[in-house]
Amino acid sequence: MDLQLSGKRVLISGAERGTGAVIAGTLAREGAAVALHGFSRKKAEGEAARLRDEGLTAHAVSGDLLTDDGARQAYEEAVAALGGLDILINNYGIADGKKWASAETVDWETSYNHNVLTAQRLSRLAMGPMKELGWGRILNLGTIGSTQPAAERPHYYAAKGAMAAMTVSLAKELGGTGVTVNLLSPGLIRTAEVEEWIARLAAKRGWGESWEEREREAVKLFGGNLTGRIATREEVADAAAFLCSPRAGAINAVNLRIDGGSVALVT
Repeated sequence: MDLQLSGKRVLISGAERGTGAVIAGTLAREGAAVALHGFSRKKAEGEAARLRDEGLTAHAVSGDLLTDDGARQAYEEAVAALGGLDILINNYGIADGKKWASAETVDWETSYNHNVLTAQRLSRLAMGPMKELGWGRILNLGTIGSTQPAAERPHYYAAKGAMAAMTVSLAKELGGTGVTVNLLSPGLIRTAEVEEWIARLAAKRGWGESWEEREREAVKLFGGNLTGRIATREEVADAAAFLCSPRAGAINAVNLRIDGGSVALVT
């Protein structure tokens, strides 16, 4: 399927590593021109250079998204490099393992700034020009925990729950303008960090040596899902590319879960 992304101009926050970098690569290979944001320009430039080595159009931008001025810097650098902006992917966010007893008020405030206000700042900058253009995509990266929060990391899940509400509100604000706003919510994703974490669990529990054995046991331990495996970053990126494409024009204000069916419910 041609996603019709050729020539589209995309800014991805937090794209200097991990899932954000994979999303940037996926969109670039679909023909989009991408701006990879990083708090460190050096790290973002490393990822952008790898894409350029493939003959793709990629730029590095930087800015401290925790401040209004830093977010504006990142946005304006992206617009200058790309000649405008059609798609904004609010990928950046953080999580820690604190619990109710250990997460102080400052931790809740910090989580809200990192996971909600960074997206809010960039979205407010992008929405006006997209509205004038008559076409645009804003995609927020959430978590299945906004639908089914756990007891641990309450400050993180509360922030991501706020992002889910913000997504719907902005979609309504931009209704009828040609700009859609959606939320993509992964469950557990197969990253290097997750593989290392599961390897440590496997060693303690005697799960076996192969990734397939360890993955199967880990999925069971954490409640299971209907696929019996962990989603890859590439699968998350593929879903992001579709939601950002002209093909997905009728999908708006949606929370799409990429979790293998671990949150299996009718909504």
